[in-house]
Amino acid sequence: MSGKHLIESPTKADGAALWRIARDSQKLDLNSPYAYLVWCRDFAQSSVVARVDGEAVGFVIAYRKPAEPEAALVWQVAVDSSQRGKGLAGQLLDRLFERLVDNGVRYLETTITPDNEASIRLFASFAKRWNTDLESSRLFEAGDFPEDGEGGHEPEDLYRIGPLTRQ
Repeated sequence: MSGKHLIESPTKADGAALWRIARDSQKLDLNSPYAYLVWCRDFAQSSVVARVDGEAVGFVIAYRKPAEPEAALVWQVAVDSSQRGKGLAGQLLDRLFERLVDNGVRYLETTITPDNEASIRLFASFAKRWNTDLESSRLFEAGDFPEDGEGGHEPEDLYRIGPLTRQ
């Protein structure tokens, strides 16, 4: 895969590929394959996929918050191992939020575990590129998650970036 990245809205046909990228990351909480199909079908306008030579190699899944439509919550960001280190995750976020800002979104929210330094850097870099504020606070404690027999879940911090304006 050596072609240029094409970044666009996902389609239902991307669901299986997005699930595989998330699974292969070995870092993300993996949702069911069904969930990725639904995301690609129902949240395509608030999500993006990157393709190289027609193959999905990265994605951002997000949704507009029903109680606060001027905010979009980024659910997952994932990049195929063949494309890491090329700035693709940041490009995906920028492209998505250029579109969302044009449609009234003023804040990006996401949750990150305290030890996920790569994600913290990704979103801090986004805030810097967009010349806006980044705030963080604890959203979920480890005890809020059900015991899954695999050691539980780390706490999740809420990151809120904004207000966002067109670059």
